[in-house]
Amino acid sequence: MDRFHGMAVFVAVAEEASFAAAGRRLRMSPPAVTRAVAALEERLGVRLLTRSTRLVRMTDAGARYLEDARRILHEADEADEAAAGINATPRGHLAVTAPMLFGKLYVMPVITAYQRAFKETSVSALFVDRVVNLLDEGLDVGIRIGQLPDSSLRAIRVGQVRRIVCASAAYLKKHGVPKTPPDLANHPIIAATAVTAGSEWTFTSAKQKISVKINPRILVNTNDGAIEAAKDGIGLTRLISYQVASELASGKLKTVLSEYEEAPLPIHVIHREGRHGSVKVRSFVDLAVEKLRENTALE
Repeated sequence: MDRFHGMAVFVAVAEEASFAAAGRRLRMSPPAVTRAVAALEERLGVRLLTRSTRLVRMTDAGARYLEDARRILHEADEADEAAAGINATPRGHLAVTAPMLFGKLYVMPVITAYQRAFKETSVSALFVDRVVNLLDEGLDVGIRIGQLPDSSLRAIRVGQVRRIVCASAAYLKKHGVPKTPPDLANHPIIAATAVTAGSEWTFTSAKQKISVKINPRILVNTNDGAIEAAKDGIGLTRLISYQVASELASGKLKTVLSEYEEAPLPIHVIHREGRHGSVKVRSFVDLAVEKLRENTALE
């Protein structure tokens, strides 16, 4: 059995948690998938997966092997593409991740432009409001908002956004505009847990931190929900500027307490590119950097 083939089959089974699903993904029969994994386990002398009638789970050894197998297969693909030449046509599958609403508003247009330009590629997108480990989840490119921890990932800054407090013009006209953060105690609050998980909003003034305890009238787990409630004039909400860029531009929402905003949050395109740049990754990163940098909502 080819060593790389066995790794690829194991990775597919581990990611799909199913021999049948892995077979469909690889266009192999389930018995062929089972034989490939069994041969790999025999060669390694260790059990990588446990099987039952309904579930396929990794052993501890399998979980460790999965991380190494993904890395080795990724580097092998990079080496092939590098040998094919820098001008090779992007092809193959690309996996991308971004925050949920940011992905919908700003990354999907990049993906569709990429697909129009490179017909021999396919793209899967994971839009979630949590920090995703690219290597652990088999992803090629990510868009991150906020400060980046030290890591081996390559990062290109493409813009910045701010946490802002906003409300509808009708609400502010009727109830008044808060002048300082403590004034928020006199207003109904709409809190989006995706932006503010705790019970406090923090601000800055003359480089001093100001914390304000909030008691939300509405607590919602989606940014979309908070935006709609604010547009309906229910109260004040705190969101990230890109999330309400269109509402601010149209006048449906207005910002308050701008002079107390915290420092902007940087936006980076990150990728786990190795010594040789994968053509499909390089092409997507270049396009994403170009499109995101030219977007005025992210300046």
